[in-house]
Amino acid sequence: MVKPHIFRAYDVRGVYGEDLDEEVAELIGLGYGTLLGNKGKVVVGRDVRLSGEVLANAVARGLSRAGCDVLELGMVTTPMVYFSTVHFKVDGGVQVTASHNPPEWNGFKLVKPGGATLSAGAGMEELKDIVLNKRFREVDKRGQIEKVDALTPYVEFIASRFHLDGKLTIAVDYSNGATTIPLPRIAEKLGLEIKAINDVPDGRFPAHLPEPNEETLKDLQNFVVKVGADFGAGFDGDGDRVVFVDERGRIIPGDVTLAIYVKHLEKKGKVVFDVSSSSALREIILEMGCEPVEMRVGRAFILNAVREQNAVIGGEKSNHFYFPEIWGFDDAVYATLKMAEIVLKSGKRLSQLVDEIPHYPSIPIKTYECADEVKWKVVEDIAEQYRSRGLEINTIDGVKAYFDDGWVLIRPSNTMPQIKMTAEAKTEKRLREIVEEAEDLIKASIKKLASGR
Repeated sequence: MVKPHIFRAYDVRGVYGEDLDEEVAELIGLGYGTLLGNKGKVVVGRDVRLSGEVLANAVARGLSRAGCDVLELGMVTTPMVYFSTVHFKVDGGVQVTASHNPPEWNGFKLVKPGGATLSAGAGMEELKDIVLNKRFREVDKRGQIEKVDALTPYVEFIASRFHLDGKLTIAVDYSNGATTIPLPRIAEKLGLEIKAINDVPDGRFPAHLPEPNEETLKDLQNFVVKVGADFGAGFDGDGDRVVFVDERGRIIPGDVTLAIYVKHLEKKGKVVFDVSSSSALREIILEMGCEPVEMRVGRAFILNAVREQNAVIGGEKSNHFYFPEIWGFDDAVYATLKMAEIVLKSGKRLSQLVDEIPHYPSIPIKTYECADEVKWKVVEDIAEQYRSRGLEINTIDGVKAYFDDGWVLIRPSNTMPQIKMTAEAKTEKRLREIVEEAEDLIKASIKKLASGR
């Protein structure tokens, strides 16, 4: 029995042994092959998780049963799967990963031709229907399964995009994840010195969870200062997200990083960003003669907007950055090299580049546990409460309420049973007031709706 809740907005995800096993993985592969019309080629990769190999093999079997030929990539980053869909000119891709989730989790990121994400409103509902209602189509002649080398062409392609004029030392926390595979080879080609911690691709994630945040990045902050690196880069488990640390050991928020990229763009145009980003980012976009485009949080929305609007760059506060020169993909390795290029060309320390961006008091994204079946209702309830007070609100993604001196964004997580909240204000005192009020609303609404009252 396949559990419906594993089908999420951007991927299929659950706890291995409880929600996912080989049988479920094979059905996902068979369902995706059915969705693809029982033909074509599909690349299949996996991150470092211990359950990754058996699940990747099972997905490949399912795709083969559906008549699709499978190119097995082995252990790779998620952006390497995106790249491979273009490089090998295939009809789809599957990355076995649970990204930043704890080690007992795993899942499947399903990729359409050209590297776009199968997501809610863009194929996920059809896949869910096929799998849950057993609308599979099998063929008499199974597809072939073969191993291919994605690492060599990926390394050559990414390295070819850069010519770094100067020496640079980057302190890296690999989080025991998949970026340990391509980055050392690319860095060697470009003459970058990498000083690393947690650089063994261990699916148990022994050092810390593969989620680069204020808690898990403490060792990197100290390491950057200790080794005298030019800056630090903390990766998530599957290599599509990077958080930067300046040479003073300060963590750089994703919207500030995007603002730095914008200030050093070679051409002007549209810049896509998510609703949780600072007002300072919009100010920098306008200052640089670019056009701000605000979108919902999530790869499916940001990537599509970058492509459809022919944007010059895109990004999320969660430290996904989208580059049109690599088909709009969010790739943590490419983002790191782009930051190295900016530091070298500007002749400035990363801390100086950070300090050039206006700063308004804000909080990192906070999470609150909330059952999947009620989290959307909780956000709707809070939106109505803000609306009833006459506040301006934006419901493009959850609810963003605007005050004269700040804003708060409350939205349901697309991948976890959580409500997420972030806020910004003109003063620290006002920020505390906005956050405390929002937390009270969230907790009260969760309690009310979870109890059915």
